[in-house]
Amino acid sequence: MLPAKIIFGVLALCLLPASSFAADSPAQFTDSQKAAIEELVRNLLIKKEPEIIMKAAQEIQNRQEAEASVKNQQAVAVNREKLLNDPNSPVGGNLKGAVTIVEFIDYQCGYCKLSYEAVEKLLSENKDVKIIYKEFPILGPASVQAAKASLASARQGKFHKFHKALMPVKEHLSDEVIFKTAKEAGLNVDKLKKDMADPAIEKMIKESLELGNEVGAHGTPTFIIGETVHPGMMQYEELKKAVEEARQASGARK
Repeated sequence: MLPAKIIFGVLALCLLPASSFAADSPAQFTDSQKAAIEELVRNLLIKKEPEIIMKAAQEIQNRQEAEASVKNQQAVAVNREKLLNDPNSPVGGNLKGAVTIVEFIDYQCGYCKLSYEAVEKLLSENKDVKIIYKEFPILGPASVQAAKASLASARQGKFHKFHKALMPVKEHLSDEVIFKTAKEAGLNVDKLKKDMADPAIEKMIKESLELGNEVGAHGTPTFIIGETVHPGMMQYEELKKAVEEARQASGARK
C-alpha cells in the first residue's frame, strides 16, 4: 500500500484547476469551460483510469526512496570514520572481518529483538563479518537507561554477556529488569550503576544519536552493511543477501 500522503499529492496535482495549467497561455477559458475540463480530468483519472494515479504515486515513492538512498550513502561516506572506528562502540564477530555491519539498536525495540536471532545466526555462520553496535535509545527513559547500562557493561568486559541477556527480554524494561538482567549476566551491579552515572556515557549516547540521524537512522533497528543503509527489521535471508552483496562490492573495489 502506498503512503496516503503520496496518493493525496498526486490527486492534488491531478485536480488542479485548468486555469493553473493555462496561466501563461494566450487561450482563455470561460468559467463553464474550466468546470467542464476539471470534471473531465476527474472522470478520466479517478473514475475511469484510477491505475494512472496509482502508477504516478508509485513512481513518486520510488523516486523518493532512490533519492533517500543516495543521500544516505553519501552521509555514510562522510561519516565513515565515526561509524567504523569509534573506540566507544562495542564490537562483535570477527574484529578483522571483510564485511562490517553497523547496527543502531534500542533494547526496548520489538523489531530489534525480532532481528536479534537473525543477526546472531548470521555471525555464527559467517566468520568474516564484523558487527559494530550503536546505541540509539529513542523509545523513552527506559531505553536510555538500557543504553547506559550496555555501554557501562563494556567497562567490566561483559558487554556481550549483557547484550545477549538483555536483548531477548520481552517484558517492558525498567531499572529493576535491567539490573536484574545485569546481575544474572555476571556483572557487578554496584559498579554498573556508578559507571552509568559517568557523564562520558551520556556523551557517547548523544553522539550516537546524532550520528544515526546524520546517516538516516530514523528508527530501530537500522543496519548499515557495506555502504548501504537498511532501515527496519531484517530477516536472516535479507541479512545474508546484504552481506553477500557487500562482500562482492568490497572484492570489486580491491
